[in-house]
Amino acid sequence: MTVTQRKLGWGLAALLVAGNMIGSGLYLLPASLAPIGSSTIIGWVVATFGALVLAGVFAGLGRFRPQADGITDFVEEGVGPMLGYQASLAYWVAGWVGNAAIAVAAVGYLAHFFPQLEGRWAGAWANVGLIWLMTLTYMAGARVVARLGGLFLIIGLVPIVLAVVAGLMAFDPGVFSASWSPDGRPLTESVPASLALIFWAYLGVETAMVVSSRLRDPERDLGRASLAGVAISGVVYIAASVAVFGVIPAGELAQSSGPFADLAGRVLGASVAGFVAVCAVVKTLGTLGGWILLAGETARSSARRGFLPRIFGQGSVTPPANPLIHAALMSLIALGSAQPNLTDQFGILIAVTTVLILIVYALCSVALWRFTSDWRWRLLAVVGLTFSLVATAYAGMEYLPWVGGFFLLTSVLWPFAHRRIAQRVEQ
Repeated sequence: MTVTQRKLGWGLAALLVAGNMIGSGLYLLPASLAPIGSSTIIGWVVATFGALVLAGVFAGLGRFRPQADGITDFVEEGVGPMLGYQASLAYWVAGWVGNAAIAVAAVGYLAHFFPQLEGRWAGAWANVGLIWLMTLTYMAGARVVARLGGLFLIIGLVPIVLAVVAGLMAFDPGVFSASWSPDGRPLTESVPASLALIFWAYLGVETAMVVSSRLRDPERDLGRASLAGVAISGVVYIAASVAVFGVIPAGELAQSSGPFADLAGRVLGASVAGFVAVCAVVKTLGTLGGWILLAGETARSSARRGFLPRIFGQGSVTPPANPLIHAALMSLIALGSAQPNLTDQFGILIAVTTVLILIVYALCSVALWRFTSDWRWRLLAVVGLTFSLVATAYAGMEYLPWVGGFFLLTSVLWPFAHRRIAQRVEQ
């Protein structure tokens, strides 16, 4: 098999993009959004627009810098080495923190069969087990993860689509309207509040760009894969949100650890609910595998530049130590963030992850502005930057001081990293 044959085509990359997005965001977020209400459907529409804009930003970056190796190559070339270094570490940290959240979503559906997993420590150790299972899968190779991601996407979506169709057929306008705003908040408050949670579901729009060095034709395929992946995800998310809120009252939905299994159970029966829960676990594992791949590729790319130690990789080679170190870090996060309620743990982890990655998206938008003088691409960059900053502000104001501390620390460490990079270049 030639090197070109081992590369990913845009169709497979689009499935990887959609597979990385359609996972915990689809399967557990309805319960997290239930206190805000069915008005969050507006938030889904706004977030879909923002994700399509960002997909366009990444398409432009792929067009103007087709040889870039990962997301932070664009930031480094467009905004400067220091911000490239900070973006690399931010994306890297967000990757393995977010993976712990995805594992939480999988455990939430496993709890449909094993209720004891809803307990704090039983659930936490189950998270750790799933993390190590998918780490071993990643060690088998990027194509294995991409193929499994596409297969698991189909397996996961078939029963979910059935449940959504059944939910839409059983849609009760009274249930939907009664859940519009359970606490009486106006749209000016509920929509921004929903964005804070919803955009977690769109993290992964940059997947094709992170693995750009693995694409057959990055200049053409990156944009196609990104836009197609977002479009697939957006249609599924909006339909799913309408179906769930039209069948399950918000008060009951907020207590669910498996919203779609509960939806299927109400409309199609308990046996179908179990089938949906199994498929949800399978799909979420595919998402976890895809994000473990992204974390590993980001670390390898960062190590190549000198941002991280060489143990994470050199050149295009990803050594076994890379995924093993990440599995250990993710395990610590899963245990350290354990909460009495799975939904609470999920909310904490996605807020931190979303803020860090949105900041990287903002820097990518600035890089696109720097790469071109074409007003159309620059307009897209401005819209992408604006959306990223506004979404960051709403994604978790209470976490911004911690994120500020992260960037302050990396600013202090930059001179040492810069010296190490210079020494590596001299060698």
